Order: sequence, then C-alpha cells, then structure tokens
Amino acid sequence: MKIAYLDCFSGISGDMFVGALLDAGLPLHDLDECLQSLQLKGYHIQVRREARRGIFGTRFAVTLDKEAQVPRGINDIRSILELADLEGQIREKCTRIFEDLAKVEGNIHNVPPEEVHFHEIGAVDSIVDIVGAVYGIQRLGIQAIYVSALPMGSGFTESAHGRIPLPAPATLALLRGVPVFDSGVDREMVTPTGAALVKALATSFGVMPPMAILEVGYGAGKRDLPDRPNLLRILIGEDRPGAQLDTVIVLESNVDDMNPEWTGYLMERLFAAGALDVVFCPIQMKKNRPGVQIQIIAPPDHKEALTEILFRETTTLGVRFRYSERRVLQRSFIEVESPWGTIKVKRVVRTDGSQYLLPEYEACREIALRTGRPLREIFSWVTALNK
Repeated sequence: MKIAYLDCFSGISGDMFVGALLDAGLPLHDLDECLQSLQLKGYHIQVRREARRGIFGTRFAVTLDKEAQVPRGINDIRSILELADLEGQIREKCTRIFEDLAKVEGNIHNVPPEEVHFHEIGAVDSIVDIVGAVYGIQRLGIQAIYVSALPMGSGFTESAHGRIPLPAPATLALLRGVPVFDSGVDREMVTPTGAALVKALATSFGVMPPMAILEVGYGAGKRDLPDRPNLLRILIGEDRPGAQLDTVIVLESNVDDMNPEWTGYLMERLFAAGALDVVFCPIQMKKNRPGVQIQIIAPPDHKEALTEILFRETTTLGVRFRYSERRVLQRSFIEVESPWGTIKVKRVVRTDGSQYLLPEYEACREIALRTGRPLREIFSWVTALNK
C-alpha cells in the first residue's frame, strides 16, 4: 500500500501541500485539468522552483484578480464542487473539508454554518489549494497519510474581521485532538486551510511510519522564516506489511471513593463512546486507601466525549491525558465455514507478511449458546485452522 508522511517542521498551508505533491511527482498538466473544471475565474497559477535556506522545493502560488473576488458561503462552494468534473470521492472529501470549516467558523462567530460568509477560506486561492491537495493525493495513489506533530506560531495576523491572535481561532478549533507544540516562531505556521486538510486526510499524527521511500517532495512557503527553511516535506513510500503506526490518547484517573458497582456501567459507556480499550487497575492511594485507576485508550478526537463521561459517571475531580504512539498489526475480519455454520474470525498480518487467524469472542459465544457446545471447543477449532 502506498502511504505518505507529512513532515511539518515549518507548519503547513494549502499551497505548501500542493507544492509538495507537485515536487513529489504530481503532473502539473493533470492538476491544471482538474482545477479548470471548477470553472472559477479571476486567478492564475505560477509553479516554480525556489530555495529556502539552500533547499529547493516547488512553490505553488495562486495570484488573484482582487476585483473578481467575492465572499462565498458553504452552499456556493457546494455548487462549485457539484458542477466540477471531479471523481465522487474527491468531491465528497472536499465538501466535508469546507463543511468542517463552516462549522468551526459558525461556532466562532455564533452563526449557523449556512450563514457563514467565507472571506479567506472562500476565496479562489483556498478553493484551488483544497481541491488541488485532495486531487493530488488521489492522483498519486496515496492510500494513507501520516502527519507529524504540528508547530504552532504566535503573534497576530490581519483577517477580514481585523487583527486576530495566532494560532487563528479556526485553526485551533480544527485541530482538536491533534498533537501540537510551540514552535517559538512569531509567525503563522499552520493556516486554517492547512489544518482543515490534515485533520480531514490524516490517518494519524505522530512519528514517521515504517516505509520503503519512493519519492520525497518539498513544498515552499511564501515567506522566509528566521530559524528554519520554510518548507513542507512529504515522503511517499510503500508501507511494511503488518506494521502500522498510529496515535492514540491515553486518559487516566484515580478514584478511591466510587461505588465499585458503577464500573461495569462505566466501561459500557466508554466503549459506546469510542474507547479502544478500558482498564481498571487496583491501586493503593493516599491515606492508605484502596482505590482504582481508570485507564482509557482512544482515538485522539474522542478525548472530549470520554472525559465528559468520566466526570459524569465517576467521582473523579481530574483526568490526566497524554498522546502516545503505538505500532499495531494489520487485522481484518473474515468469515469461514465451521461445523456449526459460518463464523466470523479475525485475520492478523505479521510484520514478515505471514498471517494467522484468531477466534472472535462474540462470534464463538453465539455459537456456544446456540449449539450447547463448550466455548473452549469452538475457540480450539478456530485456533487449529493455523496448523
């Protein structure tokens, strides 16, 4: 499977994303045909090689005719995408990105998403950047995107609403659940367009996944930065069979005054809200009181929902959290024929490419209850398939 890693050491913007894809082999002619189908006017594109601190990359610049630009709402952008000659998957992803932007902008300005009139994000250059990036990923055959933690800038920038702080409110709203850090740079490092793209397209955030590198591209940013090359680096390669990296959030809380009868219900609520794993560990707390540590592993964007459940359903007064990388084996579900009918089992791929099958508890339990056979007998039958 072809994958990509976005190394955002200088942040990310929409034009840097498209520039990196072009630098890594996206044909400019194909991109231009895609963008022409949008039937937008009042702009032209410049693509050129530029150096940032001695490293050359591709600069993708959209120059606007200011007189031809108008604010657009989400319905205007939906119409533009609907009329364009785009593959269904590309159109759907682009629409979702703009709908996410409309939602966060609506929350920030306290208006319904349909009443948001985009200024920066609804301009032609932002539409071109988003459609170009989504098309480029599809055209290059990239099936999964991994993104580094994102560096945040500081200071202020001018917007259609006046002077606003950095990171921009829309950027922060879009990056809920995404690992970020202070870059120490008094500039905008991650734009709302860049944030919207990675949040919608990324498989996970964190370290570089294992891969055999095929291409490396650099997208050049508009300005020079004081302490680093203003470039976005993309690495495109083939993933290693059986090895996948992703980022999870780990939530923890210690309690010593909670009715233990509540824990079963708590676990059900947490799994229903998207937890990947829930563990209760007996601990000895202050004043020598026996207690329990609640630990939850979940996708990063489930943080708020799971934290709210902990506050509502337990006696805890605080929740710790941290982001963690994990390496997991590829797995999928298949159906096989058994003496008791069709049974669902889990197929796992090792790092060397070999495969094995694991019993799926719920499927085995259903057969045991239906047939009266011992559960261990059904487990043993599935395990024997690996011999």
